[in-house]
Amino acid sequence: MRSQMQELSESDAGGGVIRRVLVVDDSRLQRRILTASLQRWGFEVQEAESGDDALELCRENPPDLVMSDWMMPGLSGLEFCKEFRQMSRDHYGYFILLTSKSDKDEVALGLDAGADDFLTKPVNAAELRARISAGARILRMERELTEKNRLIKTTLDELQTLYDLLDSDLIEAKKLQQSLVSERYRDFGPAEVSLMLHSAGHVGGDLVGMFPISDQRIGLYGIDVSGHGISSALMTARLAGYLSSSVPEQNLALRKTSDGRFVARPPSEVIANLNRLIMSEMETEHYFTLLLADVDLASGKVIMAQAGHPYPALQRANGQVEFVGRGGLPVGLIDGAEYQQFEVTMAPGDRLLIHSDGIIECAGTSGALLDDTGLASILRDLRQTRGMACLESLIWKLSEFAGDADFADDVSAVLLEFKPNLFPG
Repeated sequence: MRSQMQELSESDAGGGVIRRVLVVDDSRLQRRILTASLQRWGFEVQEAESGDDALELCRENPPDLVMSDWMMPGLSGLEFCKEFRQMSRDHYGYFILLTSKSDKDEVALGLDAGADDFLTKPVNAAELRARISAGARILRMERELTEKNRLIKTTLDELQTLYDLLDSDLIEAKKLQQSLVSERYRDFGPAEVSLMLHSAGHVGGDLVGMFPISDQRIGLYGIDVSGHGISSALMTARLAGYLSSSVPEQNLALRKTSDGRFVARPPSEVIANLNRLIMSEMETEHYFTLLLADVDLASGKVIMAQAGHPYPALQRANGQVEFVGRGGLPVGLIDGAEYQQFEVTMAPGDRLLIHSDGIIECAGTSGALLDDTGLASILRDLRQTRGMACLESLIWKLSEFAGDADFADDVSAVLLEFKPNLFPG
């Protein structure tokens, strides 16, 4: 009948973490005594009579456990332990020093050198078995941890690969989304229009644009789709087709007459039609805010309808800023929602800013939001700055206010500026 010692040790030897044991002692008798016990328990044993020989064996076939005498001629057990710890290996090697020393300072020296445990000579078989079992538990935990770390690293490498692919796709998606605003500035004669689109991430849910209605009329819009990221960006791409500047037949804001001309539909009607379209045909959880403007370049009259979008800022030529609008429900929330129009008349030198809530809801370093008051202050500061320079300066001032150039929300704007003294009479 096999003893408990044999069963435990054979378990370690057959499938455990300790299989190869190196016994290092300048005494051949001591080596044979230890080797006999270890082999009887099922371990593969190698012997070395010096620290130098032991190092060579460790390089050729790294052992799972080393049992080394402390006092040896040439390389001592302490020095051998230090060299052993500096060797490169796949798994941790357990090191037991055999010594007659029991002084605490000597034990501390051994621990500092890298020893894991100590056995007092002459070695007791039961104590030897117990120390090996303790070492096996530590090595098992170390190898389980190593395997888990390997799996974690493999998983992280796979995730990094996926992230790199996704990041590459998002960069391309950003280029495509930015291409929806292909024309950032246009001079229409009496007035100029500048567009700004700044996504919080790679892609976002904001969209701005302009489209011609006739020689003297243009359409402007600002859109902010709920949420962020890819799904919001896909929604903006579809909405861009509904307000297309290049394909007027697809533009819901235009109607083709019998003589082949295109005329504008009332902005309130356009938004109501979009709401019906979203509610009935598009299966999406997204909704969006919108401000749509019909601009008469000859008279300065601007007809607008607002669907949850921030109140546009109207800055007069003297620098005074007022916020105009009638509010209204976002598009895609309530079936049958109705929208109202309002109008303003702009004079030479006046300008109109149609902006997303990413501007007025930008949080400052104190936590307070910029709001309409802060935006009006910025516009007064930028009174002499025109066109794209004005929008770029607005971004710079927002960054200064927030203390960070990376905004929490998408930022977009349409800037309509009537040139000074161009209206007849």
